[in-house]
Amino acid sequence: MEAPPVALFDTLKAAKPFFLLAGPNVIESEEHVLKMAKHIKAITTKLGIPLVFKSSFDKANRTSSKSFRGPGLEEGLKILQKVKATYDLPIVTDVHESHQCEAVGRVADIIQIPAFLCRQTDLLVAAAKTGKIINIKKGQFCAPSVMVNSTEKVRLAGNPNVMVCERGTMFGYNDLFVDPRNLEWLRESNCPVVADVTHALQQPAGRKLDGGGVASGGLRELIPCIARTSVAVGVDGIFMEVHDDPLNAPCDGPTQWPLRNLEELLEELIAIARVTKGKKPFKIDLTPFQE
Repeated sequence: MEAPPVALFDTLKAAKPFFLLAGPNVIESEEHVLKMAKHIKAITTKLGIPLVFKSSFDKANRTSSKSFRGPGLEEGLKILQKVKATYDLPIVTDVHESHQCEAVGRVADIIQIPAFLCRQTDLLVAAAKTGKIINIKKGQFCAPSVMVNSTEKVRLAGNPNVMVCERGTMFGYNDLFVDPRNLEWLRESNCPVVADVTHALQQPAGRKLDGGGVASGGLRELIPCIARTSVAVGVDGIFMEVHDDPLNAPCDGPTQWPLRNLEELLEELIAIARVTKGKKPFKIDLTPFQE
């Protein structure tokens, strides 16, 4: 039975040591998405991690108009509904326009606001009015304090079920960096904090293509580094795009984590999260030290 948004939100907030939003970047086919959901659920069930399955029906912000975008809204939602029914999994997927929110809200348990659109008031309000959990990715161009305003737009629209997600900050033209301080400062939004450990390692439009044009590159080998840092700081959730064949993924291949390595990495992250006290502020004593 599908959990209502408030029940799922409470489950995610209470998750120990963290919850996971994971899946392939974009829906490639029904068969592929079902296979990925099956394997990822088996791993997270074994490890005791709450899972929300992620995949996009449309990647509207691809670098090139020739790039693969996915099956589109109608067909994509049918496929995500089948994943949900087959594997009893909550779903997170992203929207790009306000008119998509109502239809997406009938399937998705979490509606994700892409980083480029994190300040778009009409989109935030339309998503909020579905009553579903809203996960807002912090813009690559934004200070973490901006998310206080973005979450407030969702709450003022009558929806208290909101999360914020760190996915890196622009560093020059073709690179991102992850500032661990943001993971602390995002808590000022008074909601769960998620770390996107895959998109944070994109190199936007950083790869030249044969015959002209550019595509996004990435630093997949550093995903464990960013993930380890994030759980040590004490994030509530990890967002991670996972693929069974990253080198042949039609979208964001350079920053998708190999399915065959998922369990090993999650085991390490769980171990780190269990020993860190990162979710609690360190009590600093500034009184003079006495011998």
